Amino acid sequence: MSSDTALLIAGLGNPGTQYARNRHNAGFIVADELHAHYRFGPWRAKFEGLLSEGELAGRKTYLLKPQTYMNNSGVSVGAAMRFFKLPLKALVVMHDEIDLAASKIKVKTGGGDAGQNGLRSITASLGPDYRRVRIGVGHPGEKSLVSGHVLANFSKEDIDWLRPLVGAMVEAAPLLAKDDDTGFMSKVAVLTAPPKPEKTPNKKPEQKKEAE
Repeated sequence: MSSDTALLIAGLGNPGTQYARNRHNAGFIVADELHAHYRFGPWRAKFEGLLSEGELAGRKTYLLKPQTYMNNSGVSVGAAMRFFKLPLKALVVMHDEIDLAASKIKVKTGGGDAGQNGLRSITASLGPDYRRVRIGVGHPGEKSLVSGHVLANFSKEDIDWLRPLVGAMVEAAPLLAKDDDTGFMSKVAVLTAPPKPEKTPNKKPEQKKEAE
């Protein structure tokens, strides 16, 4: 994809302070950190969302946070994509993913929505062939508990992995603008890997002096 084609990064979540720290708002959280770190322009109300313009790796990039609530994300994302006349490969959607272990990420293009209602809405509006950055928030273990899990705040234990993960995603984000999804995942993995324990040098056993 040419850098002449703009990139649209849509972070998914629910509007309102009561949802701000929910697991379901992982996409909003990353979008806000990208906005601050790369000094994007001010958020403006547009396309039933909040839109900001900036650059990543020299490529014009739009950040979008749909304000339609998660289930209708496609209304906002679809309107923005059509207005800017962007191909689907120029869309990156960042969202929470219960089928990934907490603290893990995966990038994929196309496929199903796996019950993620934001993706379902976007696919209904645009088709499935866009890029997704899946942010693992873990599964509660039973289907009946999923809604409560994603609509609950990140726990104190979650914050311990969430902060370094979001920081790594922000640092690696220019690779998304270069359409290097594999490179993005690899860099995030390296940046979030636990430090290796230092090896202690093997001491040579002291040689006993021979008796004279």
